[in-house]
Amino acid sequence: MERERHKRARARRATGVAALSTVVTAVILYLVITGSPGWQRTRETFFSAKYARIALPDVLKGLLLNLELLVICGVCVLALGLLIAIARTLRGPVFFPLRALAVAYTDFFRGLPLIICLLISVFGIPALRLQGVTTNPVALGGFALVLTYSAYVAEVFRAGIESVHPSQRAAARSLGLSRAKTLRYVVLPQAIRRVVPPLLNDLVSLQKDTGLVSIGGAIDAVAAAQIIAGKDFNYTPYVIAGLIFVAVTIPMTRFTDWLTARMDGRRAQGGTV
Repeated sequence: MERERHKRARARRATGVAALSTVVTAVILYLVITGSPGWQRTRETFFSAKYARIALPDVLKGLLLNLELLVICGVCVLALGLLIAIARTLRGPVFFPLRALAVAYTDFFRGLPLIICLLISVFGIPALRLQGVTTNPVALGGFALVLTYSAYVAEVFRAGIESVHPSQRAAARSLGLSRAKTLRYVVLPQAIRRVVPPLLNDLVSLQKDTGLVSIGGAIDAVAAAQIIAGKDFNYTPYVIAGLIFVAVTIPMTRFTDWLTARMDGRRAQGGTV
């Protein structure tokens, strides 16, 4: 009983110290920033309430495009990344061409900067004038996002697949399951559960990078802010767009942290992941 009271007292003291240090740090930062010589001009240029009210409706309207890209590209990235990971982990000499293609794909698109991939897709593909190929900057920007992020996600899936102990495969094979059924019913369920947190982190990054499709002329949240900022050379719309992206990203990040802690706790207890 005495130990529990001591632990609660220590927790209260720690919480109090953390709160006090946070308040002191916030006050110091506020005084330093607001006391700087250029603060008045900076506040008018980046934190104008007038331009915030003007920009908010258009930025929110553009955000719908970012969210649509997140959902559609996210599904495509997960599906393509899983296929590439499976191709890279196939065994036997007959599958060497597939493994080589999967390695080349992941190496190339993980090394290629996303912004260059977007520029090539948005401006290079229409220049070819291929029959039946879209010139829509939103579709082409989404295509570039899928190409890049599927390479990263494929490596996450591959790590999960290779983390499954070989004895699991051997046990499944001894029960009469084919290689395909072993992969489907034994390996993939375990592998996917183990890599859910890093997959969610990749989706958080994808959510932010959907704003890059504006370089091709798509009117998303970033482009909407750019249009308003360009009229009066006031950059408050950029701040509004950034804060909205942060507001969307934080819940996903906290969910990822919670899920990671939950899975780590299960591992520590020796339970199933």
